[in-house]
Amino acid sequence: MNYAVIKKFDIANGTGVRVSLFVSGCRHRCKNCFNSEAWDFGYGKPFTEDTANEIIEALKPDYITGFSLLGGEPFEPENQLELLKLLRLIKEKLPNKSVWCYTGFLYDSQLLSGKVGDGETVKEMLKNIDVLVDGKFVEELKSPDLLFRGSSNQRIIDVKKSMESGTAQWLSGVWQRKMGSGNIYE
Repeated sequence: MNYAVIKKFDIANGTGVRVSLFVSGCRHRCKNCFNSEAWDFGYGKPFTEDTANEIIEALKPDYITGFSLLGGEPFEPENQLELLKLLRLIKEKLPNKSVWCYTGFLYDSQLLSGKVGDGETVKEMLKNIDVLVDGKFVEELKSPDLLFRGSSNQRIIDVKKSMESGTAQWLSGVWQRKMGSGNIYE
């Protein structure tokens, strides 16, 4: 697996200050994707044990809220096994750090149904993710009023609640849109 970049002070991809990993490889090819260079599975640098250790070290300070995983596409079959190891390592070493993941796949109809790569690996990945932003970026549904997502079709899912209930559950307390000086909450 390759990765494009590690951002050690990211405030755009989840709540608080986060460490973000952008993996390489994506077959969705969304129109006007902000990270189209990462569509190529060979783009960037090889992900190694040293890379994983760098991420763990970057996550340790108290002011870091958690880890965000983006792409490319984290759930591409070629990325799944390496990312499952990383997610397990983060939850083992830093269980109080939240994990957000962005995917173009849909939580219920694609990821949980086993239509993407190895179904058991995907379920294990999801067990180590707290928040999943799902759905392809759709240029026609793009809005600057949206927080933590690029287009209005994308959902911000509380993975633990969703797995318990069996249906996708929006993350409570996260803004759906900002409107002038006020906010509308889900």
